[in-house]
Amino acid sequence: MEWAMNEHHQPFEEIKLINANGAEQWSARQLGKLLGYSEYRHFIPVLTRAKEACENSGHTIDDHFEEILDMVKIGSNAKRALKDIVLSRYACYLVVQNGDPAKPVIAAGQTYFAIQTRRQELADDEAFKQLREDEKRLFLRNELKEHNKQLVEAAQQANTTHFDVGSKVRQTIQELGGTMPEELPTPQVSIKQLENSVKITEKK
Repeated sequence: MEWAMNEHHQPFEEIKLINANGAEQWSARQLGKLLGYSEYRHFIPVLTRAKEACENSGHTIDDHFEEILDMVKIGSNAKRALKDIVLSRYACYLVVQNGDPAKPVIAAGQTYFAIQTRRQELADDEAFKQLREDEKRLFLRNELKEHNKQLVEAAQQANTTHFDVGSKVRQTIQELGGTMPEELPTPQVSIKQLENSVKITEKK
């Protein structure tokens, strides 16, 4: 199978694959290594749980987890068929959700795929498109704040004391391409003023 690779420094971007239709995909074997699994067989249970979550959410597993036989080089001019799974962005999101949030790379993955998935949803949302730039900034900032809170709670439940989730999330956000909350045009009013304005409007 031939793939076109994207050249980015961000870990999850580096292993991202683009198929012939321009869709983003990831190799389960490559993702497993990035997430710290020394052997693919140890990663399989995580994939199984992700498939179950996919089915439970009403999606078709085969649409997001495509099993393939990939030909890999094992020596000079020699190749061997190796089982792999081509994962969609949503599949990767489910995979990292089933990982240990105490691990920095898992936390980074949860943030990366959550943001990428949400970006796509908002790109197709007509209501979001109609918002002013300052309103978009407030909306995205609040969503990021809630996501950070969930990661911190998950890390605390895992008895993590030396891992700064917020710091890792921030680093991941900075490494992502595209327009992030702080990169949006600076609004004429502050976030606090905008929030107060929204509250006043809601009371009327």
